Amino acid sequence: MGVVRSWESRQAELESFCRKLVADTTTIHRRKDLEPQRKNKPFNDYEEEERNTLVCVTSGVSYLGLALVNKLLQKGYSVRITIENPEDIEKVREIKESREGNGKLEVIMGKLSDVDSLINAFEGCHGVFHTSAFTDPAGLSGYTKSMAEIEVRVSENVMEACARTTSIKRCVFTSSLLACVWQQQQQNSPITIINHNSWTNESLCKEKKLWYALGKVRAEKAAWRIANERGLKLTTICPALITGPDFYRSSPTSTIAYLKGAQEMYCNGLLATIDVTKLAEAHASVFKAMNNGTASGRYICFDKLIHNQTEAEILAKEIGMPNHKICGDSSCSSLHRFMKISNDKLRRLMSGPVRCYSQQHC
Repeated sequence: MGVVRSWESRQAELESFCRKLVADTTTIHRRKDLEPQRKNKPFNDYEEEERNTLVCVTSGVSYLGLALVNKLLQKGYSVRITIENPEDIEKVREIKESREGNGKLEVIMGKLSDVDSLINAFEGCHGVFHTSAFTDPAGLSGYTKSMAEIEVRVSENVMEACARTTSIKRCVFTSSLLACVWQQQQQNSPITIINHNSWTNESLCKEKKLWYALGKVRAEKAAWRIANERGLKLTTICPALITGPDFYRSSPTSTIAYLKGAQEMYCNGLLATIDVTKLAEAHASVFKAMNNGTASGRYICFDKLIHNQTEAEILAKEIGMPNHKICGDSSCSSLHRFMKISNDKLRRLMSGPVRCYSQQHC
């Protein structure tokens, strides 16, 4: 996404982005057990069902959480935010003062470490957005191996709470592109396409000490395991590095953790970003499409590939990181890259909101 732009330019781009949103009802099959009840239902009925639907956003005061809550309120949803600390109420107050739309907003204490607490928070909601936002409980030591283990346990708690809450019909789980991109490469192998079917190699993460990637892939796998076991309707979104105004200042731990191994991702053509407003739009659109059976499975989400040194330098400047930590030396720019990244599945669902990039623009 490059340089942080003015509010007007961002708003104009988002308006253009929204006009293109058209659900693709032909690419994804409905679940067989739901098809008989739904196949003849007019699409407008689903539109009506979504209005005033109560949903819960975990970590709703995180950088992504705040953007998602505002987006859901604009679309007419009523939103319940879980918080773990009383001081987070001030952030919720800021949302109430600046929010748009007719949706109602409420806040509830919900401990991600306590299934019963989450069940209480989810009660009465029709859907849950688990934004997987984590900060280092120890302070500034970064995202550690122990945090990866915590993230998996929290994922299990959230999914178990969803499965045990009878009102919950849908769950959208925020994973990460890092749960897809770390693959073992073979010399002289054909080009590898990283898409929604790709899973990061856990052994490679351990070898390279990529704890953030390890935590994300294990947490997402845990979510899918429980969803499949308990019959919960789940989709996961795997976003690239989140960008937007003050994104680094707001989320330094996750930003630095995401960029561990950035040189290798850049050299392989896999270092990508996603604007937070577009990511929030993707979450809302996928959740809505789940209602009429046109969304399922995993979705890769990005809107920019860092494919040259100029773009890498802009990103480095935004987050206060030395250029070489992102793009390495100039030799990376001339490499023939053997990996490509694709968000075709999400692009089809949203009719072109985020484009597919490889070494060249698609």
